[in-house]
Amino acid sequence: MLYRSAISRQACFANRAFSAQRFASTKSLRDTLKEIIPAKQEQLKKLKAEHGDTVVGEVKVENIIGGMRGLKAMLWEASVLDPVEGIRFHGLSIPDCQKVLPAAPGGKEIIPESMLWLLLTGQVPSAEQTLALSQELAAKGALPKFVEDLVDSFPRTLHPMTQLGMGVAALNHDSAFQAAYERGMKKPEYWVHTLEDCIDLIARLPALAARIYRNVYAPGTPLAPVDGSLDLVGNYANMLGYGENHSLTEYLRLYIALHGDHEGGNASAHAAHLVGSTLADPYLSYSAALFALAGPLHGLANQEVLRWQMAMQAELGADITEEKIEAYLWKTLKSGQVVPGYGHGVLRNPDPRFIALQEFCDGKPELKASPIIQLVNQTFKVAPGVLKAHGKTKNPYPNVDATSGCVLYHYGLTEFKYYTVIFGVSRALGALTQLVWARALGLPLERPKSMSMDALSKFIADSK
Repeated sequence: MLYRSAISRQACFANRAFSAQRFASTKSLRDTLKEIIPAKQEQLKKLKAEHGDTVVGEVKVENIIGGMRGLKAMLWEASVLDPVEGIRFHGLSIPDCQKVLPAAPGGKEIIPESMLWLLLTGQVPSAEQTLALSQELAAKGALPKFVEDLVDSFPRTLHPMTQLGMGVAALNHDSAFQAAYERGMKKPEYWVHTLEDCIDLIARLPALAARIYRNVYAPGTPLAPVDGSLDLVGNYANMLGYGENHSLTEYLRLYIALHGDHEGGNASAHAAHLVGSTLADPYLSYSAALFALAGPLHGLANQEVLRWQMAMQAELGADITEEKIEAYLWKTLKSGQVVPGYGHGVLRNPDPRFIALQEFCDGKPELKASPIIQLVNQTFKVAPGVLKAHGKTKNPYPNVDATSGCVLYHYGLTEFKYYTVIFGVSRALGALTQLVWARALGLPLERPKSMSMDALSKFIADSK
């Protein structure tokens, strides 16, 4: 209760700030950014000049050999991940976003276009601004013919994430940033052309991802064209062949909005930032993010959860009790495996994204009655206690993957290998918007210093 009260108090301050910042509903995304960027540039200039020598943290040997985990060493404007509170997008928690961000016409869940606007500008868009952005994305959503041909040439056995990364990289053929850079442009113009590429790429991702799905799982099935009257996810669901499933479409809107950004240190966001710091165009930068996302320690987690849940369901049978789940959890742990969907590199409380998806399930009778969702809920009651008793998990609570893939499976999207592609469509919202800000703020090439074990040993000996 104290945890929720603290969030509520901070949300009030955040909402007041947003009320003060909100611009007229007719202002375009580009005009909004043109007004915001100079203030942000001045803020960065002041930080450098007045606080450049302020110590933020300290580097320990465990940071160097532990994957830089927890090391504060990266500027990321859109979101901050707190171990206790979870993610905040420009100060707004997930419950805040659900209250203030526009939904799709006739829908209830956050529309990703409104999250995209928030991540880019730090402001809550009006319904009119969100609709205008939806229309722009739909107008730019068709794939070039050569990319269609490229994707159609891939063997069906090629992993969907490999196909997605290759397709995104190929789209750089039409990069506005690359063309402007080759012509010669001034640094203050970098963000303008980067924004154009980012909007174009986000617009085209549903068509690319849907084409991959069709080719791999339903070859020969007609692929619906981009519909100018639909929002980004409406088109995506329609091209996947699930356009009539309104509950799945609403779920995909929520899923993609909530997965859009999770600060900059995660592997996919960091990969996009690192490659982007070389001034590679957004297509090449985001293809790197997708290949990071394809790793089993990152984007494949939700499919692993579903596999584990289904294996438990098959072993325990129809009469699943909390006692049986507890025994299965201990069996998993004693075999040397982790419990999929539990624990997080940063979070030390239940993931707010998990809570939001659970609330979505609670509002859908068909999901409340679903055996796989019921098993998710039963596991949530038991797993934290078992993991605490086990004593080797820093965070014994569920993350978003504990339920995200299970809902997709219930609604008929049962192709496990494809789940990470949906994650890839989602993560573009945050990773690409931060490329715009990296160019607007003139952030430098990322180049950390590395050390060998011998150099570390010498440093430790010399410091004694």
